[in-house]
Amino acid sequence: MKNIIIIAALCIFQFATAQTQHAWVYFTDKPNVATALANPTTILTQKAVTRKNNHGVAIDERDVPVNESYIAQVKMQTGITVKAKSKWFNCVHVLGTQTDIDNLLNLSFVSEIFYADRSLNTSSRSSAEANNTRTEEKFETLVMFNYGNSGNQNQMINVHKLHELDYTGEGVTIAVMDSGFPNVNTMTAFQRLRDNGDLLDGYDFVDRTANIYAYTGNSHGTNVLSDMAGYVDGQFVGTAPDASYYLFRTEDVASETPLEESYWVEAAERADSLGVDVVNTSLGYSRFDESRYDYTTADMDGNTTFITKGANIAVEKGILVVNSAGNEGNDGTWGILTAPADGNVFTIGAVNASGNYASFSSRGRTPNVPVKPDVVAQGAGVYVITSGGGIATSNGTSFSSPIMAGAMACMVQAFPNKTNLELMQIVRETGSIYSNPTIQLGHGIPDFEAAFQTLSNDTSLATEKIQIYPNPAKAILTVTLPETIQNTKITIANMLGKTMANYTTNSSFQRVDVSQFSAGMYVLRIEADGEIITKKIIKH
Repeated sequence: MKNIIIIAALCIFQFATAQTQHAWVYFTDKPNVATALANPTTILTQKAVTRKNNHGVAIDERDVPVNESYIAQVKMQTGITVKAKSKWFNCVHVLGTQTDIDNLLNLSFVSEIFYADRSLNTSSRSSAEANNTRTEEKFETLVMFNYGNSGNQNQMINVHKLHELDYTGEGVTIAVMDSGFPNVNTMTAFQRLRDNGDLLDGYDFVDRTANIYAYTGNSHGTNVLSDMAGYVDGQFVGTAPDASYYLFRTEDVASETPLEESYWVEAAERADSLGVDVVNTSLGYSRFDESRYDYTTADMDGNTTFITKGANIAVEKGILVVNSAGNEGNDGTWGILTAPADGNVFTIGAVNASGNYASFSSRGRTPNVPVKPDVVAQGAGVYVITSGGGIATSNGTSFSSPIMAGAMACMVQAFPNKTNLELMQIVRETGSIYSNPTIQLGHGIPDFEAAFQTLSNDTSLATEKIQIYPNPAKAILTVTLPETIQNTKITIANMLGKTMANYTTNSSFQRVDVSQFSAGMYVLRIEADGEIITKKIIKH
């Protein structure tokens, strides 16, 4: 199920083992695990290692890549096509007939096979569930945006109050997984993003190309991105206009198959390796073109579907995964959320401009434990920027999710030492109906100003006055600190996470020599009294 486009299941004839099947093939082991874990930057970026260390997330065997030799041997087998791979699950997603796929069990390094058509999973073959047990700053107030059309959707959750404190997502990395991003690299609405060096990279997992803009068949991802990153002065401001973004295409709008789940997991693994802080996914899966792959509402239990199990690992790895609840609210045969919104992700439902439940928004499970959706944001009559550069209204939890993801990125910037789970909970607790949640609204509409105040106090570094000037700088950058702050560590890193300079000071100001730096964008990190503030600086 796509949150914008609903494709009816195709009625097709079944041809038993002659049919092409989707299956996950699991491997027995990985190469050089001990060596890789002893040298984590060989398998992860420094940013990823730092994020995991800061949040107490272990780097483990799941971070080690799949054995490429195993993949090569599988590709050589008769009738087999390898479409995706997952290091977290140590498996590949293959296409082939049942006979050809079953023959893969003859390979010594294949431990088990699980078919998307679950009627083919016999008792002699381990289930996916069995496999799963194996692996299991405040800076000066300078930002005053004119939100224009996007005012209501920002102000409903009070994210504009964070913007006023200069928490606009700066220094936070977001991965957007969607169906297409045409014109993001050329549109005026994303010029601010490009000028600031915040449009980082992308990959099309469907067409297997690094040119994320080559595919122009669907612009849903462009619309979704706009509610976080879009900026048109006086007309539109996204919820995290200064965050950095990776764009991943994982959704194939031409079909609906289990393969898209594997694309999503593969993209999540790449996001984790890159040190991404927040993931937004405005996608959901329940029913497919071929009914033999369909899930049931009972499968939306938080740990059955492949994509949900992958999303749970992403959350475990410390990523704040934000996912739309789905648009099945008016579907009398389904009605509830879709995968991976059923998992440990931050699930977002939709309300209209007045804050009332939007009937299309998928409801939570019954019994509703844990509460789903977690919270809601505007998703009916919401403003987006189209791939043609126009500003228009649209409907869908596809848009309430990025509105929330951008706001969460601002919280990550403000409180980088807080874990994904801590931030999710504090935002839940500000929900308008936190004490009396419902399956339609979850905990209700959150208040990000209240969440910020809860996590702040008068003596915290995040609420002290810190000045950085001049910015941009040519030679000397001055950092002015409160006199109450002692033993301050200042670090400057480039956008790849490489440390360029370190300073330790007890003074209320520190002069930082950037004269030898190459022109470009850098991240300045201030650490004092157990807290961390990050700020982007520009070297001319």
